[in-house]
Amino acid sequence: MEYGLKLEVIDYLKGFIKEGRWETINEVLDKRTEHVTVVLENIYQPHNASAVLRSCDGFGIKDVHVIENTCEFDPHIQITLGADQWLDIIRYNTPDIDNTVTCIENLKAKGYQIIATTPHEKEANLNDLDITKPTALVFGNELDGFSKTVLEHADGFVKIPMYGFTESFNISVSAAICMYDLTTRMKKENSNIAWQLSEERRNELLYTWLRSSIKAGEQLADKYLRERETT
Repeated sequence: MEYGLKLEVIDYLKGFIKEGRWETINEVLDKRTEHVTVVLENIYQPHNASAVLRSCDGFGIKDVHVIENTCEFDPHIQITLGADQWLDIIRYNTPDIDNTVTCIENLKAKGYQIIATTPHEKEANLNDLDITKPTALVFGNELDGFSKTVLEHADGFVKIPMYGFTESFNISVSAAICMYDLTTRMKKENSNIAWQLSEERRNELLYTWLRSSIKAGEQLADKYLRERETT
């Protein structure tokens, strides 16, 4: 559907949503970003998958890239509490290929630097990471961490500074800490990072959200389009 027509549908659907809800959706959209994205490789514990999705929504991350080479990504609805419906989840699960390569190549083609989070690599602390470039944070699975493919293709590695005897945080905690640090620094007034969605991308997302959040929103949108064709 052409962009101008989507704007018409947005204006039509606006009449079916309460003003307070309309304002909330737009406030959330103002804080959504594609500058930072999250990559989850072979996460197998549902509560971890679910917690990461809730954090992504909470910190304004628009896209989550899910690699399923060995483990199916299965978030638990009672933990996500609907957070997944506000995220764009891109899944890589084609049989008999290394889906990690496909994901990384896709992100690099879009200009992202691939940054893997690990306590083992002697690289930069999280708060020293240069985030002027679009950044894809990669988190490996709960037992083995990220794969050799990530190790070979990543542009850099970061670790979360720790001061106790424990070597690392749980993946969901690590993801939340990383997202908090990067999005906070990204949004500082002096960061000079154009982190917000473009007007077109923002309206594309608004169109999708309205269709899914208004009762019978998809049917209403389709009805408007049918009536428009007959006038």
